[in-house]
Amino acid sequence: MVARHDQTTDPELLAALLEARRGTAFFARKLNELSDAELDGDSLLPGWTRRHIAAHIGYNARAIARLIEWAATGVETPMYPSTEVRDHEIHFGATLSPIALRNLFDHSAVHLNVEWRDLPEDAWHQKVRTIQGREVPASETVWMRSREVWMHAVDLDNGAAFQDIPVPVLERLLKDITGAWKTRGTDEGLVVKVTDRELTFGDTTSASPTVVSGPLAAVVEWAAGRGNGGVTAVGSGAAASGTVPAAPKWI
Repeated sequence: MVARHDQTTDPELLAALLEARRGTAFFARKLNELSDAELDGDSLLPGWTRRHIAAHIGYNARAIARLIEWAATGVETPMYPSTEVRDHEIHFGATLSPIALRNLFDHSAVHLNVEWRDLPEDAWHQKVRTIQGREVPASETVWMRSREVWMHAVDLDNGAAFQDIPVPVLERLLKDITGAWKTRGTDEGLVVKVTDRELTFGDTTSASPTVVSGPLAAVVEWAAGRGNGGVTAVGSGAAASGTVPAAPKWI
């Protein structure tokens, strides 16, 4: 039997696919470590249990697979009809039995992986549209998925930490987050410095900025709104006690 393999030969895309698949495996490990009863426990996201996280990741794979189908066929196949439908789907998924919830994750992950694997080389450049309305090449779906599985593995609150996320993923996450702030103008007077990398983002033209600094993993955790352990703040926006301000809204 001929072995199945990715149709693309682009080295950067193959590396990105590998990172996404590793993230999926990492999420699967953290999910499978949880007992059925522990799925009912709180996640790190307010208002969401671990069940919500698992359902979201499962349905996210199906949604991204629809975008790959769009790229392959040229027939518009949106991720979701609307954000309301997406949210309803997640809340419904959270009510599934433990075995059904785990099967949702497993089967949807396999489905997406097959869709990626079988997508022809030239179809990776086809434009598709995200739930936010952005038109992106199909290759962008790999990062969309990688971001979800790595970050939400931490959100399961089962021992995973931002330090477990690969450096390239952390760096791109920070670039995405600070880019969103800049687009909205919410980074005014705010500078973010990574102390273990030569990385600086934010309002570097400000005369008296608030400077939030720390190691890459800690800075991304803060920027993503997951905590402020390991980061410090100085400047006009920091309290006299040195309290780190909350990060601007990202998504």
